[in-house]
Amino acid sequence: MSSTSSWAGESAESEPQDQVSRLFPATVGRFDDRADRAVIDGLTRWVEDHYREDLAKRPSKHVYVRTLPGPVIEQIDRLRDSPLIASLIGARVPAGSVVAPMKHTDELYMSNYNKDHGGDQGLFDRHYDGNLRFLSSSVVVRALIYLQSDATYKVVFGDSRVEKAFATYDFGLMDFHRELHWVEGHYNPADRQRILLKCNYLVTPRKAALLGRAALAANTGVFYVVKAAMEYSKSPSTPPQVAVGFLCISSAG
Repeated sequence: MSSTSSWAGESAESEPQDQVSRLFPATVGRFDDRADRAVIDGLTRWVEDHYREDLAKRPSKHVYVRTLPGPVIEQIDRLRDSPLIASLIGARVPAGSVVAPMKHTDELYMSNYNKDHGGDQGLFDRHYDGNLRFLSSSVVVRALIYLQSDATYKVVFGDSRVEKAFATYDFGLMDFHRELHWVEGHYNPADRQRILLKCNYLVTPRKAALLGRAALAANTGVFYVVKAAMEYSKSPSTPPQVAVGFLCISSAG
């Protein structure tokens, strides 16, 4: 993780806690700064131009941020490393925790409401994004940054009892492994394309470098395996794809 920055959770008068395994509460926010909104608008225009054909299709599409052109990554970095997001995460984890962006796992996501029993249907059904809830001393926080969205779909964060119909410039923070969540709404072809970033942050106790490396390795492995299975089984047309798609859906939650 040498290429990533990190920051500490906000300080407190009490002694910093060593454990960070409690549920990170789902939190919603909004980019109101004009400079941030200009970045978001520019990224949206680039996505609409570069992925024009993909945006016209029903299945969802994920692209790893690390594979995008350098100037685009620089703009995404400004949102991912925003002091606004950093302060909200820092205020909700134990004081002194180390928060490190997992930039190698971050994605650009073009979302279509796609319920055809494929791997990406699980993105709308009740599900957990990760399956490492048993890790007792680390948390992965996921930021959903909405570059473009009509507030016609509602995301329900079941464990935190938070609901939000996300619109352009909104963002949500959630516990990657421990937050049961789902999407409510109906497909409307007249809606604007939902385009968002999925950015991940690993939270570990202070002075726990070895633990942090182990948690990073475990999360990275699970992330890539689950993502590969979902991509393989989108809009399934063969028996193996149908089988993997069923596993993706049935394991969601």
